[in-house]
Amino acid sequence: MIYTSYFARLKDLPPWIVPVSICGKAPVWYQGAQYKKLAPKYDFFMEWKQTHDNDYYVRCFHDQVLAPLDLNTVITEIAHLARLEPQIAVDSQDKGIVLLCYERPEAFCHRHVVADWFTKAGIPVREFTFYKGENHEAY
Repeated sequence: MIYTSYFARLKDLPPWIVPVSICGKAPVWYQGAQYKKLAPKYDFFMEWKQTHDNDYYVRCFHDQVLAPLDLNTVITEIAHLARLEPQIAVDSQDKGIVLLCYERPEAFCHRHVVADWFTKAGIPVREFTFYKGENHEAY
């Protein structure tokens, strides 16, 4: 299964999920795999920081980042980074990959655009849900 999450929760992920950063610059302390082909381009990212025009950002992200990529190649390369077979990375319920960046789940973030791209192609990607306590309350 492929998930998304953010660096602040990295330590809370279960050991069966392999983290892969998809941002332009991972935190200096992060020692895991990185897949920069899914990172936003500097120019439109900086424009977005000024304007917070999400439509502009999504359009640029699709045109400049996603459009040149082949989804099957992306899955194969990410699975290779995670040392998993591509089919296992996509379908397994007890092994998985989490695509990481900085933003909290409720914030606008490119990982949600990436997840949508995968999902529209028939590969479900969802935000990893963390649980606490015996009642398994999501937080």
